[in-house]
Amino acid sequence: MAKPAANPIPEGLHSLTPLLVCKGAAEAIQFYEKAFGAVEISRLPGPGGMLLHARVRIGNSMLDLTDEVPQMGALSPKTLGTPSPVTIHLSVADAAAAVDRAVAAGATVKMPVTDMFWGALYGMLEDPFGHAWSVGTQLRDLSPQEIQAAMQAQFDGQMGSGA
Repeated sequence: MAKPAANPIPEGLHSLTPLLVCKGAAEAIQFYEKAFGAVEISRLPGPGGMLLHARVRIGNSMLDLTDEVPQMGALSPKTLGTPSPVTIHLSVADAAAAVDRAVAAGATVKMPVTDMFWGALYGMLEDPFGHAWSVGTQLRDLSPQEIQAAMQAQFDGQMGSGA
């Protein structure tokens, strides 16, 4: 009997699933559980006690993690000595409460939760592993034209003519 074909996008995943390289991926899982209510789905230990791959669910999305593997170029922001150039966005029902929870777990606020021109409460964090997060709660549904007008009003005179 032939084995059924694999689902090209495994059950529970979306088309994109971020993979974070962490210096201390097992500790990162504990942080994400406390900070964002993550639920550990799987863990694959590797040689020498490293965490080769893990998956957690935060809300309705998956996040993959691995320890650093320098020989494969997998280095964390902490080892690179630079903030992550990528921001992971987390949509939640209460951005202020989510940021407070993350800070209590060890995150650092990079931008306080603010009412933004696109109709959301939005704040930015850095986790203890050097990864950047934004947290937002959509308050108002705005058209692209309304967002453009609100952005222009907010930044008028601050950003120059752009010519």
